Amino acid sequence: MKCRSLIVIALAAAVPAFACAKKPVKPVQEQTPAPVVEQEEEPTITEDCIINVSLVHENVKNKQYGEAYEPWMQVYTECPNANKSIYSEGAKIIDWLWEQAGNDEAKKDELRKLVVELYDKRIKWFGDDPKYPVAYILGDKALDYCEHFDNDELKVPAYNWFKESIEGMGTKSKVSVLTKFFEVSYGIYKSNPDQYMDQFMADYGLVSGLLQTMANDPTNKTAKSAAQQKDYVDNLFAVSGAASCDKLDALYAPFVEANKSSLEEMLKIVRLYKRIGCNESDVYFAASEAAHQLSPSEESAAGCARMQMKQGNWRRAIEYYQEALALDAAQEEDDGPEDNAEYLYTIGYIYYNNIKDYPMARSFCRQSLEQVPNQGRCYILIGLCYAGAQPYTTNDYPAAKAAILNKTVYWAAVDKLQYAKQVDPSCADAANQLIGNFSKYFPTKEEIFDLPNELGGPTFVVGGWINEKTVCRPAK
Repeated sequence: MKCRSLIVIALAAAVPAFACAKKPVKPVQEQTPAPVVEQEEEPTITEDCIINVSLVHENVKNKQYGEAYEPWMQVYTECPNANKSIYSEGAKIIDWLWEQAGNDEAKKDELRKLVVELYDKRIKWFGDDPKYPVAYILGDKALDYCEHFDNDELKVPAYNWFKESIEGMGTKSKVSVLTKFFEVSYGIYKSNPDQYMDQFMADYGLVSGLLQTMANDPTNKTAKSAAQQKDYVDNLFAVSGAASCDKLDALYAPFVEANKSSLEEMLKIVRLYKRIGCNESDVYFAASEAAHQLSPSEESAAGCARMQMKQGNWRRAIEYYQEALALDAAQEEDDGPEDNAEYLYTIGYIYYNNIKDYPMARSFCRQSLEQVPNQGRCYILIGLCYAGAQPYTTNDYPAAKAAILNKTVYWAAVDKLQYAKQVDPSCADAANQLIGNFSKYFPTKEEIFDLPNELGGPTFVVGGWINEKTVCRPAK
């Protein structure tokens, strides 16, 4: 008997906080006044319980889950109040049993029930643990539900447990709980966007805010992980389709105002707004301007350029875009040519639409095409520039002749439009509409006949800054 007692003492020492039996704790949602019921009798912790808990602990530590199962089931059934390790290690044993079950759905259904029961029992006997309270346990319960209830598409029970866990734990929540909660919320939103839009937006604000706070706390051991998952959550939100610019502004306007001295945070806002397409927002502009004052970058310069465009400061917008191009060229890392192509095209558009300098507009379109070839929009814009030009003036030609020659710009314009839809079928509708309009203004047969020396051959070089060879064809 003495030997057995010594064994019990030794094994008990191997499992921390073994201590005394636990009384059941009611879940949070049940702690409202209720009829008095008879208290369940507290299970007795026997020497066998102590030995089996220790055996489970050693086997799980060595990843010998098969050997751990039988003693674990015994203590789980007979003395569930013996030690909280029954539940943390039990979850690992269930994961192992799940892998062993393979395609046996009947066995998996048994394990699914066991998963839920495991966490309910833990709440009952150890829900008053100061470090791992009910809210913490619910987060783990929701995670395991998502892992094992793969046959539940929306996972609404897990959503509710996650929500209660996060509201209870706040910035002490597991990063994995916050991330998975948002993924589940996203799935529910996608099932019925109209019904769950506001809920999804609120969940994004909750999760994003907590992750941001955790990431900014140097004493938080999960700060780095929180920062990484904040970016992931922002990306998922950006592609969700739920993010209207107005709602995004309501979430981030106070944050931008409070963090203008943080370059990192301002750039994150600039990138988020850019991904979502809210680059006409005053919040986006404020973040861009703050970031640019702290340390000019391609992204901040581009944001400032958009702000100047919105204010109608076209020359200043061009300067900022050119600064963005220069800053990008100075970077060691190459993020790809797409952004530069966008900046160059936008400068070209400003020169066409706002400054009315068509040669400069064409020049920047050509530079954009050097970055990313086959942009139909660039060829369309060049065509528009040609159609708006009048390279023949009365300084060089009689007025009637200059008028006919100026119609030849539509030949060159239509050539560019035809090429635009050839290289980029996505712009075919816009190109075809313009082709239909411009073709009406081709020189007529009579006008071509009136200028046999200039328009009498099969081809013609449109003069002035255009200098494009084209095919002579009369208006239909």
